[in-house]
Amino acid sequence: MHPFGHHHGHHGERCIRRGEGDGFGGGRGHRVFGQGGLRLVLLQLIADKPSHGYELIKAVEDRLHGTYSPSPGVVYPTLTWLEELGYTTVEDSEGARKRYAITDAGQAYLSEHREAVDELLARFNRHGPGRHERPPEIARAIENFKLALRMRLSQGPLSKTQVHALVDVLDAAAKQVERL
Repeated sequence: MHPFGHHHGHHGERCIRRGEGDGFGGGRGHRVFGQGGLRLVLLQLIADKPSHGYELIKAVEDRLHGTYSPSPGVVYPTLTWLEELGYTTVEDSEGARKRYAITDAGQAYLSEHREAVDELLARFNRHGPGRHERPPEIARAIENFKLALRMRLSQGPLSKTQVHALVDVLDAAAKQVERL
């Protein structure tokens, strides 16, 4: 099987890079990492330290500082896929909990895709703490505003007066933010 599933040629690699300008966080796994990207990230994390699925989810979340958390519905099938290809092995199993370790074939796969792995890890670092980090309070306030706006707009059309009032509120908020 091709490393990127059913895709062939350059398409899989292009998809890994596709999300660079899209905000990186949020969305579904394939939007954050690109086709095949989550597989590479999980494999690299396992190479760094044998881990359970839950630990890997937390590791991705921690590296992205809470801006994205891959769902178990994406992570566990990916781990199964890596195991079926022989890139990982179950080192230890406690009931349903499996701890995955990388195999020689997995190390070779990572080496083959080193450029893509390095790019993904660099994106992790670019989206880490620093001057562009969005404090969670601001993220919450923005989401709260978007929800309030969607709810109001779903109640029916706005009158001209309501449209002008809303535009005034938005423009005033923008001016205040610019002056901070």
